[in-house]
Amino acid sequence: MANVTLRQKKIANNKSSLYLDYFPPIISPKTGNETRREFLKLKIFDNPSNQLEKEHNKSTIEFANLIRAKRLTQIKDREYGFKENIEINVNFVEYYESIIAEYYNTGSKNNHLAWKASFNYFKKFIGSKVSSKNITHLTVKKYREFLLTTSNLRTNKRKLAVNTASTYYKHFIFVLKRAFNEQIIHTNLAQQAVYIKEEETFREYLTEDELVKLWNTDIKFPQIKRAALFSALTGFRFIDIKNLNWNFVLGDKHQGYYVRLKEQKTGNIHNHPISLNAFEILQQENTTTGPVFNGLNYQKTHTTVKTWVKASGIQKKISFHNFRHSYATLQLANGTDIYIVSKLLGHKNVATTQIYTKVLDKNKIEAANRINLDLDGLSK
Repeated sequence: MANVTLRQKKIANNKSSLYLDYFPPIISPKTGNETRREFLKLKIFDNPSNQLEKEHNKSTIEFANLIRAKRLTQIKDREYGFKENIEINVNFVEYYESIIAEYYNTGSKNNHLAWKASFNYFKKFIGSKVSSKNITHLTVKKYREFLLTTSNLRTNKRKLAVNTASTYYKHFIFVLKRAFNEQIIHTNLAQQAVYIKEEETFREYLTEDELVKLWNTDIKFPQIKRAALFSALTGFRFIDIKNLNWNFVLGDKHQGYYVRLKEQKTGNIHNHPISLNAFEILQQENTTTGPVFNGLNYQKTHTTVKTWVKASGIQKKISFHNFRHSYATLQLANGTDIYIVSKLLGHKNVATTQIYTKVLDKNKIEAANRINLDLDGLSK
């Protein structure tokens, strides 16, 4: 009698990979060969250490069992092997949620929270249960309209920002692509999806004088001041500064001081030159081994920066990430070639860096000052 059993295989990082064990063997639709195993590309924690990991295990195993039950039905219907047009029917909401759970351990905390927020909007739109076979082109279109018209779930007053809606819709499209690749859905719905165009936003920056003013302004947590100014002098993201280790802060007579950097966001590795000012800021941390900025916390940094900027008298809306924007803008303003700036920022495409040229358009500034009249009482 045919049977399908859900099993686990231990892998790295104290995790196990889930797979289906078939008896008797089936014919793989991919290779045409006999096989007893089908790996589901689903992972669970061997020893869950917190509630989120426990919930991840529960939802992942439930989802795997849904696939197992469907496969067993298919086996009994056909006795051996699968047809290529087999339709798997699962709760698409649970499938979406299982992908969110993966980001808890593979991405940054902020990335996981953004994905979780996007899932909450999809759940508000569709409900807690929808069959994968009922996800259609119309569903994709309607969800796009929903994101552009719905209110913000946190405030429940103003509309969801267009750029936020764009991000959440991209998450949904990613899930659709993955569902198609994993044969959860059998139509490539993502192919015809019309992305939500992001609105152009102004990237606020700090001038050299404002950075000096901030350096001379008292702050509750001086480490945050040093981290912020280090970002303005190097273009480092918060996560790169938090993960900065003395093992990767180097210097020699040819290159001066530099950081061997593996970016958290892109995974790229390169030597990033830093100025003497930047190196001296690192020395003020009074650490010589291990993490440079020991104990740096994002939430505390976020709230402290707001208070600090306000205390300095600077009338700009500044977050920690604006120090990276300042680095990019000031480099371009001081004549650094845009391709060099792009490399320093770790951008894959120079088009991303060109956003900063709009903040400080030298051609417009020069044009504005070309008409100069000799008028009594005014400087030339």
